[in-house]
Amino acid sequence: MTHTVFGIRHHGPGSARTLERALAQLEPDAILIEGPPEADALLALASSEDMAPPVALLAYVPDRPGTAAFWPFARFSPEWRAILYAHAHEIPVRFNDLPAANSLVQERRPRRKVREDPLGALAEVAGHGDAERWWEDVVESQREGLGAFEALIEAMEALREAFPDDDPREEQREASMRQQIRKAIKDGATNIAVVCGAWHAPALTTLGPAAPDARTLKGLPKTKIAMTWVPWTYGLLARESGYGAGVDSPAWYDQLFDSGDEPVPRWLARAARLLRAEGLDASAAQVVDATRLATALAGIRDRPLAGLDELLDATRSVLCFGSEIPLKIVREELVVGHRLGEVPEDTPMVPLQQDVSRLQRRLRLKPEAQRKEVTLDLRRENDRERSRLLHRLNVLDVHWGEPVEARGLGTFKEAWHLEWQPSLAVDLIHAGRWGTTVEAAAGARASAAASGQDSVAALATLADAVLLADLPAALEAVLRALADLAALDRDTADLMAAVPPLAGILRYGDVRGSDTSAVAGVLRGIVLRSAVGLPGAGVGADEETGTKLAELVDGVNSALALLEDADLTRAWRESLLRVANADRLPGTLGGRATRLLHDAGELDSTQVAQAMARALSPGEEPERGASWIEGFIGTSGLVLVHDPELLRVLDDWIEQVGPDAFTSVLPLLRRAFSVLPAGERRRLGERLKRGAQAAPEPAAPIDLDRARPALETLARLLT
Repeated sequence: MTHTVFGIRHHGPGSARTLERALAQLEPDAILIEGPPEADALLALASSEDMAPPVALLAYVPDRPGTAAFWPFARFSPEWRAILYAHAHEIPVRFNDLPAANSLVQERRPRRKVREDPLGALAEVAGHGDAERWWEDVVESQREGLGAFEALIEAMEALREAFPDDDPREEQREASMRQQIRKAIKDGATNIAVVCGAWHAPALTTLGPAAPDARTLKGLPKTKIAMTWVPWTYGLLARESGYGAGVDSPAWYDQLFDSGDEPVPRWLARAARLLRAEGLDASAAQVVDATRLATALAGIRDRPLAGLDELLDATRSVLCFGSEIPLKIVREELVVGHRLGEVPEDTPMVPLQQDVSRLQRRLRLKPEAQRKEVTLDLRRENDRERSRLLHRLNVLDVHWGEPVEARGLGTFKEAWHLEWQPSLAVDLIHAGRWGTTVEAAAGARASAAASGQDSVAALATLADAVLLADLPAALEAVLRALADLAALDRDTADLMAAVPPLAGILRYGDVRGSDTSAVAGVLRGIVLRSAVGLPGAGVGADEETGTKLAELVDGVNSALALLEDADLTRAWRESLLRVANADRLPGTLGGRATRLLHDAGELDSTQVAQAMARALSPGEEPERGASWIEGFIGTSGLVLVHDPELLRVLDDWIEQVGPDAFTSVLPLLRRAFSVLPAGERRRLGERLKRGAQAAPEPAAPIDLDRARPALETLARLLT
């Protein structure tokens, strides 16, 4: 005997237990496992005390880290158990799939369901909804050890014949596996265990001549690669994440691996504890009832054992009282799970990864797969360093944290949503070209971005990010580029878009103790140039452009309110006044300028009514008038509620709009008023019902003749 093939189900706990027994029975002198041979040097780390699955092998092209592939392993993966068995018994173990140097440069085809999970396909043919419970019943209870895998090879031969795979990559993979077996035999092994996906098992039982396999592999394209271990998550191990060899329920399989004999009551007990932790009722008596129901459902469905489908149905009915909402909690935690693996410190990493890992430990900011919110107090040194780390990683496009609005008052608070994804390891490798530490890499990345940027607004946003990341040298480079570009920029919209982030730097930057004095001069010049250029920027523009300009005007106006600079505010309001009095500008822009001046006390109600009357006069296009109204209302219609003169002008204009124009005007008006809160719309309706008069008057009697068509229509709808 030279080699024995064990066809397994990837990430199948039943396969893992059966494989361990079969290996103990076979006592091999070498083990070959489906996987990239370049990772052989990393196999020794699998037995480290600090290695905690789920983990994955990561192969990437050093010059193009975005070209990468993962090989995940869970603690219940048969391949992982085979690796641990080999280390425990001091048996040579190697990977024997197609090298990653070849597979990374090949285009991957989508696989059919049967090819993705052949054992799952057999379970489905047998009428069982849970492939693992089918394995327990049909395989483990009938055959032990080697006999189970011999029977599976026969089943796979029939399945391969019924569903042939024409992907040439599969032929190359199996040729490479056979070549690796031949190499192990040549190296002196006489009793080899080959662990591979069940689909490949029939192709490896008989080696045949080596020449055809050598021809299949000759001349395959290849590239230079590097490999390492990275933490993985149960969420990414799940099939719904898009992982081709994924399983539906990693957390459920984790428990099946530990308690294959009596998993149902244990799982339901965990579900009850989880629901109680969420403040929901879930008693021990309910667990007993749910267990009985799951068993009964399995009998009704002609299944020998209760599987995950029966467990979920029983949980929904008994523990969740028929509701899907608490069941969602159970699914997330006990079906998929949130476990994040760990790798040893001596795992090969680029220097930047090592620095991030060191900072995570020092700052006690442990990566977790589950999304969580963290609030930082910037008055504390440790929280300030945490903030710097997260902002610097964002500068490097490594988005571990997403800033969110902090609860409570105070500029010293900062809130983040943190969620570590294994793909961030690839992002860190990609960012490693900028430097060996987070601080150096983020500074170099920001300086390079500043030198290649041609937008004042983008540079202002970058300056804000660099300030938050506390990168003084990079901030100096960004502000220098910003000042140079702002002096030449003639795009008023681009200049206005730069004002809010720069104002935020001046207003809030000192919370971190950063020097922001250089920003003031740049911002002053940008605001003055925006004020001069705004009236001309809208001349001849269409309403879509006018809407964009109106949004930028809002941003500048809010930013100046933060700065409280009298000179800049005066220059800006004079510019808004010119816009409000102009005739050839988009209606949205003119209406927004008028509203902002009214809110600031620069225009009284009479002046606003005159401006509205001009915009809605018969000489103007009705569409421009509707756009003016949209710009004037913005997100608050209270000015119309409290000023009956303005509401009267608007009401009179709507009455005078002709039928043809009304069709074009109506969508604009509906959009303008739809953004208002329901309470404001109701108050406006009440005003109009009273005839838009300043003092309340008795409602006019309803004209039944005019109302008859509407009443008849309502009657038909109600009958």
